[in-house]
Amino acid sequence: MEDRAAGAARLKALRHRRGLSLADVARALVSLARELHQPALPSVASVQRSVARWEAPRPTVPDERYQLLLAHLYARTPAGDASLGRGSDFAELMEALGLLGESERRMAELRSLVLRVVTDSGGGLLALLAPGTQAGLNAALADPTRADETTVAGLAAVVADVNAEVGSLPMVRLQLLLAPAVEAARRLLAGPVPAPLVPHLRDVAVTAMVLGGRLAFETRDDAASRALYGEATREAGLLEQPWRQAGVHMSHALVTLYSTNGLDGARRLVDRAVHAARSGESALTRARAHALQAELAARSGRGRRSRAALGLAWYDIEADHTDDPAPTSFSPGHLRGFEGVCELYVGDPAEAHDRFARSVETLSAPREQVQRAIVTTDQALARIRLGEPRDAVRLLHRCVAAASATGGRVPALRLRQARRELRPWRREGWVADLDDHLMEALGA
Repeated sequence: MEDRAAGAARLKALRHRRGLSLADVARALVSLARELHQPALPSVASVQRSVARWEAPRPTVPDERYQLLLAHLYARTPAGDASLGRGSDFAELMEALGLLGESERRMAELRSLVLRVVTDSGGGLLALLAPGTQAGLNAALADPTRADETTVAGLAAVVADVNAEVGSLPMVRLQLLLAPAVEAARRLLAGPVPAPLVPHLRDVAVTAMVLGGRLAFETRDDAASRALYGEATREAGLLEQPWRQAGVHMSHALVTLYSTNGLDGARRLVDRAVHAARSGESALTRARAHALQAELAARSGRGRRSRAALGLAWYDIEADHTDDPAPTSFSPGHLRGFEGVCELYVGDPAEAHDRFARSVETLSAPREQVQRAIVTTDQALARIRLGEPRDAVRLLHRCVAAASATGGRVPALRLRQARRELRPWRREGWVADLDDHLMEALGA
């Protein structure tokens, strides 16, 4: 109850900071409902009473409709500029809703909904910068010697915010949000920025370029993807952090696996990742590198090598990760997905199916929606190979929806592979239904 009272107090303080009365907020919400083509709200007086109840000592929680309207109200400054970054009124609203008991999933949905509107209206980097950071960034871009830690931290926050929306927003929208941050990091690195800032700035640049490379791949711009990964590799080599170099190689390898260079190019990159990870500080990065090495070995039909690499991955993932510099980079759920892929290619489809099912259960966060779609598609492949094509199609329908929502290229490619394996049943009505769904959602 104390948290809810604190949330109500935060809402009230946020309103006062804007210089708004209860009636002002009510009028603004009624107006926003019209602008956003939402169902009409009750009278201003009725809405005003609702606003007062949200701020009461024993508050009620705004329902989903009012939460969306409040999000749009506080996503813009009094001057009308979009502002969603840390320290913004929008961020304060999210914290207040959290204290009132709203779930993290719902708040992530709200943020994604507002970001869609921002990207539609041409906003991007500036909307994600913390208040006060914009002027500092502009000054630093004009004269890199004026850059400071606040400037770099602001760019890092933007990249982290975009990364957090993977799986929630279409890839092309994320590109729009990220591209200015990549260019800003690139220009600042060309400097000269103050020497003490260089390691942090380079770290931010590597993160932005790797994410940019992935997003370019997802939107089918392979040339831009290769260029960004090349930049990320060069900058990561100057960081003196082998685990960061390994992360770049792994991300690049996954992209390469699904582009024109194929299996051999991916294997070379993974071998470089394993070599770097072995001398790095992150056991979880080593685990991920060995897992990817196991998958590529399985895809090549080398079962013994695949099993050996999986054993090394489990050894690393079961180690103590207290001080791991990449604590959220890999998990047992992710590793079970890799085990399933290996079983699919050089093992037992039934065992692969069960491993995929266990992996899917753990991939529940919005950020993991793309990975969940990939694993579920692989689960469907296992069902096909077990002689259960109709059950496989039921799973594939779920994956079509996820691939359509995110615009992810890898889920779409995996779906096409699964559809090819359904050719023996192509005259069945349930396969025709899947084809219709694929055409409607993905145009393929």
